Amino acid sequence: MPRLFTAIEIPPEVGSDLSLLRGGMAGARWIDPENYHVTLRFVGDVDDAMGRDIMLMLGQVRRPAFDLVLDGVDQFGGHKPRAVFASVKATPELVELQAEQERLMQRLGLGAEGRNYKPHVTLARLRDVSSRQVADYLALKGGYRSPRFHVPRFVLYSSRDSVGGGPYVVEAAYPLR
Repeated sequence: MPRLFTAIEIPPEVGSDLSLLRGGMAGARWIDPENYHVTLRFVGDVDDAMGRDIMLMLGQVRRPAFDLVLDGVDQFGGHKPRAVFASVKATPELVELQAEQERLMQRLGLGAEGRNYKPHVTLARLRDVSSRQVADYLALKGGYRSPRFHVPRFVLYSSRDSVGGGPYVVEAAYPLR
């Protein structure tokens, strides 16, 4: 089975809005708007049996639907920037959904995620982009704020190991009540 992860889809109108942030940094590999998402839990490469177990376990999630807002643009990597992203304003519903999925994956025997959860939408992956270029970009576009959008479900995505991320395929969708 391909590489798996759970995520929240970005509505097309918000994706279109985010796509206006593209450009202005040589060396950036911009993510295609149809591949924008908020990762909840990266799973990785698993065999078909584990993939089926993951799909069944995620079907047990019973959480309410909620709203999200993207609030600001920032970067990962500090002095050696590796990505720019739109920040997601964390809500209790989002944090609880992510934490439940983390617990479920550990219950299936998958290792704990080693990093603290920072909800975001990756806009570009960076290679050979100076911290000065990124600072200039953020000075222009860092104040971005999306309209509030509704999150009626989360999905299990599959992907192929690739350089730029995507294309992503929805393997299963799980409604939020």
